[in-house]
Amino acid sequence: MPKLNLGIPKGSLEKTTCQMFAKAGYNISISSRSYFPAIDDGEIECMLIRAQEMSRYVEKGILDCGLTGYDWIQENGSDVEEIAELVYGKVGRRPLRWVLAVPESSDIKSVQDLEGRLIATEAVGMTRRYLKKHGVNATVEFSWGATEVKPPRLADTIVEITETGSSLRANKLKIIDTLCESTTRFIANRGAMADNFKRAKIEKIAMLLKAVLAAEGKAGLMLNIKQKNLDRALEKLPALERPTVSPLAEPGWVAVNTIVDEYIVRDLIPELIACGATGIVEFPLNKIVL
Repeated sequence: MPKLNLGIPKGSLEKTTCQMFAKAGYNISISSRSYFPAIDDGEIECMLIRAQEMSRYVEKGILDCGLTGYDWIQENGSDVEEIAELVYGKVGRRPLRWVLAVPESSDIKSVQDLEGRLIATEAVGMTRRYLKKHGVNATVEFSWGATEVKPPRLADTIVEITETGSSLRANKLKIIDTLCESTTRFIANRGAMADNFKRAKIEKIAMLLKAVLAAEGKAGLMLNIKQKNLDRALEKLPALERPTVSPLAEPGWVAVNTIVDEYIVRDLIPELIACGATGIVEFPLNKIVL
């Protein structure tokens, strides 16, 4: 049986990625002692790989596909095929930023003030390209972790990734510039995309993952209403596309099925009741296929 080798990002994205796959219909079980998670699809084999390395292994064909950040694809200079952009992270659903951060008391105010300074970062290539772009000469040192604690004793400044900025603020650092914004990408080996079986499998996974993200923050609503009150109710419904309206067995009544932003439901239901709606049901959504 042919197999698709899928890379799951180990580390900060690991739990969120598995939760997203579960909503897509794939249950992934990770053991603390194994780097090969089990998945309930006999045509897929999973491997845990750090996001920093994912694109290199996908490019080489060791993995057929995987999830990693756009920043690491650029950092590694990997020649891979991008299948889908998936905006999700450890904390929320927003792009991550690689930022230049300095101690709050630092005299560094801009990139030009980095001349002759020491910068600690995990993204060495990105930082060197940034300095070259601005015509600044500085020493860039690879950081093995805990980068936020290095200024001012171990480095003058850092280039670090942040989602909310809370860790930087906790370490009394301030942001003075953004080098790159990054989102998670579903990538594939170019050779794998030339294989009919693997291509179909990859495209199916991408479609389902995008459908999961499209459903986040949305809720389904079903209700019954008299035909004569339908127009008033429809004015209250900001539908994803158009509400589905179906006649009921009882003459003069219709059923309405639609999708709305979850946060408006608490205000919307009383308004619909005031329009004459009955039998209102709110239901969660796992996927929306657009």
